Amino acid sequence: MLRFLSGLRFFGLTPEYRLHMFGMIHDIVYHGNGGFDWYTVYNMPIWLRKFTYKKIVDFLNKKNEAASSSSSSQGSTRQIDFAKPPSDIKPGERV
Repeated sequence: MLRFLSGLRFFGLTPEYRLHMFGMIHDIVYHGNGGFDWYTVYNMPIWLRKFTYKKIVDFLNKKNEAASSSSSSQGSTRQIDFAKPPSDIKPGERV
């Protein structure tokens, strides 16, 4: 029986790299808003796939930062305990 030092019997992708690659393909297809299909992204050159993925990640990070800063700049929200409503709120009044 032949023994291979690498553990792999062919020249292929490691399981970790395959998982990362398929995750990247999923994210590009999912967040691409219909602009990409799986086959196209799978066959993209690696540099272009990484570039596209990085642009999507940067866009989503900026979007999340803007959403969190706008929600924190609106001021604090008031929590109401409906079991013991405060006396300053009348029924039907907007809070």
